[in-house]
Amino acid sequence: MFARLRSDIRCILERDPAARSTWEVLTCYPGLHALILHRRANWCWHHGFKWLGRFISHVSRWMTGIEIHPGATIGEGVFFDHAMGVVVGETAEIGDGCTIYQGVTLGGTSLYKGTKRHPTLGRDVVVGAGAKVLGGFTVGDGARIGSNAVVTKPVPAGATAVGNPARIILAEQRDAEQTAAAFSAYGVTQGDDPLSLALRGLSDTTASQEHQIALLWKTIETLSARVQGAESCVPDEAARQAHYEAERINQLIGK
Repeated sequence: MFARLRSDIRCILERDPAARSTWEVLTCYPGLHALILHRRANWCWHHGFKWLGRFISHVSRWMTGIEIHPGATIGEGVFFDHAMGVVVGETAEIGDGCTIYQGVTLGGTSLYKGTKRHPTLGRDVVVGAGAKVLGGFTVGDGARIGSNAVVTKPVPAGATAVGNPARIILAEQRDAEQTAAAFSAYGVTQGDDPLSLALRGLSDTTASQEHQIALLWKTIETLSARVQGAESCVPDEAARQAHYEAERINQLIGK
C-alpha cells in the first residue's frame, strides 16, 4: 500500500511543476486523495460491499470534487491534475500513467446494465480539461484528447482528438516533437485543429488564385490594346482587381 502511495506521489512531483514537496502533495492534492479513497471503495465493490463502496465514493466526491464510481478500474501512476468536476463511470478503465485534467467526463451512452458503457483509456493517455469521452470504446496508448473535445469513437494509439465532434489527427501526420508542441491540455490551439488548418489552407489558396486571375486580366487587357477591334475583350476595372479579403477571412478562422 505504501509503495503504491509513494509511486502516486512521485508521479505528481514529476508531472506538476507546481508541486514542491512530498508533504504538500500528500496534504493538498485532491487528485491523490480521490485515488486513495477510490482504492478502498473499489475493494469494497468487488468484495460484495456495494453500498459501502458507493458511500466511500460519495464521501470522496464531497471532499475532492472528483466523482469516481467504485466499479471503475484505475491503473498505477494516474494523475488527476486539479480535477475538479471529473466524472468516471462504472465500467471505465484508466491505464497506467494517464493524466486527466479538470472537468473531464468518462461517460456512457447506453442505459443497459451489465454492459461496457464507459471508455477504456490505454497507457499514458492525456485527457485535456473539459473533454467528454463517451461510450464503451478504447482510446489507444499515448493518445491525447484536446480540451473540450467530445469523443464518441475509438482513438488510435498515439493520435490526437480535438473538436466537437472530435476529429482525429493520426500519429503519422506529425512527428513526436511537433505533436508535443502543438497539444494544449487547457485550450485547443489553432495548430491542434485540423479543420482550422484546412480552412486556412483554402483561404490562402483562394487569395493566391484571385491574385493570379487579376494578373491574367491585366495581361489580356495589354494584349487586347494591340489588336484592332478587341475592345470588347477588355474587362471592367473590377475584374482586373483582386478583391478576395484574405486577411479578414483568416482573422475570422483564427489565423
